[in-house]
Amino acid sequence: MRNDELQALDVLLGDWDVTLSGAWFLDGLETEEHGTATFEWLGDAFVVMTSIMEGQPTWDFAFGRRDATDTFHALYHDQRGVSRLFDMTFGDGRWTLTRSDPDFHQRWLATVEDNRIVGRWEASEDEGSTWRKDFDLVFERRSA
Repeated sequence: MRNDELQALDVLLGDWDVTLSGAWFLDGLETEEHGTATFEWLGDAFVVMTSIMEGQPTWDFAFGRRDATDTFHALYHDQRGVSRLFDMTFGDGRWTLTRSDPDFHQRWLATVEDNRIVGRWEASEDEGSTWRKDFDLVFERRSA
């Protein structure tokens, strides 16, 4: 049986075109990379996302809930062998992912509409005192 709170993630389901821009690690802030993302249910417990971007490792996320604390969480993995755990909020058109790990702090801040998600990844090397933008992501829902 699916957790009622997870139903909020249904707006993410489907196939998306993704544009990465504004990245300090690309040739210039105006440089764009394009790719796709797919969100789908894994059983009744998780929504999984796979994103394939040109020039980037494949990103895999699993989004779920922890009933005891009434909180969302996300597990991340990519082709580099990197694995991360994020705390997550989702609702009222806002989506955040945050982690506070010894290597660095990271967060995703986004607005969610039916057919568009606009967000940015940020990082902090001083435990969240100051933040720098890593890159912007725009998801546009693909037509059926």
